[in-house]
Amino acid sequence: MSCVIGIDLGGSKIALGLVNSRDEIIARRRIDTESDAGLGSVIERIAFEIEALKSLLPAGRRVGAVGVGAPGPVDHISGDLLTLVNLPGISNSPFRRALQERTSLPVALDHDAKVAALGEFHFGAGIGRESMIYIVIGTGVGAAIIYQGRLIYGESNSAGESGHMTVDPNGHRCHCGSRGCLETYTSGPALAKHYAAATGEMISGAEVGRRALAGDENARAILRAAGRALGIAIASLAMTLNIELFVIGGGVVQAGDLLLEAARASLRDYSFPAVSARIQVSASVMGEDAPLLGAAWLARRQLTGGF
Repeated sequence: MSCVIGIDLGGSKIALGLVNSRDEIIARRRIDTESDAGLGSVIERIAFEIEALKSLLPAGRRVGAVGVGAPGPVDHISGDLLTLVNLPGISNSPFRRALQERTSLPVALDHDAKVAALGEFHFGAGIGRESMIYIVIGTGVGAAIIYQGRLIYGESNSAGESGHMTVDPNGHRCHCGSRGCLETYTSGPALAKHYAAATGEMISGAEVGRRALAGDENARAILRAAGRALGIAIASLAMTLNIELFVIGGGVVQAGDLLLEAARASLRDYSFPAVSARIQVSASVMGEDAPLLGAAWLARRQLTGGF
């Protein structure tokens, strides 16, 4: 079986992994995204890194396909990137077609949250399960729904926008125009904003998490509030979809049980006991490997001809 390459296209960096037939990442590359240089430049630099990875293969081995996880919104059918607020230089572009033409390799492309979910489902916390919801918390909050082994896209490709579920109709104003969205409690910028409001000190969301683990009571209170909001969202999803495994990814998960125990307690308050008793809330076990292995899984589906 051919090797494949998984690519995690991010706002500031692009990670690439060469994945063998046993679904092991055997080599990695990382470059800055530099999207302001335009689509042609980004594609050219990715193609250079793909060639560098191919050169590491033993004689007679080849790369069969490439998979890409990209920030949304994307059209996973056409492979186009749509309007990307954080990557304006490559917005509204035929990314998959451009990479395919440049490398002469089959390319699959999907939303980065969905791709990371595939990696976690097939190779991490979801092993042995039929269904799973993956919630990734970073600069924003996204989710992917896997039901009976298949990604759920919805009728207009927007299934999984859990960051903009309302968890408190009287809560904080969100940049989307609504109020009390999950993202206003749990995202990295939200954690930083709440810490600044409590202390007058502006630090990053990641630093809020580190200080919480070190015993900072202001930071711990903010993480607990984030966990409660997350639990409300999980309860709503569980009551609606009857999916029992929730895997939480992204940088905020470094806070561990400080966040997740608050979420577990909260979901019990907002769902039927018969439902909440069966819900499992776990941290991602794949970390940064999830999007690479998920993208590689997509690439392999290109070779086998289906999902």
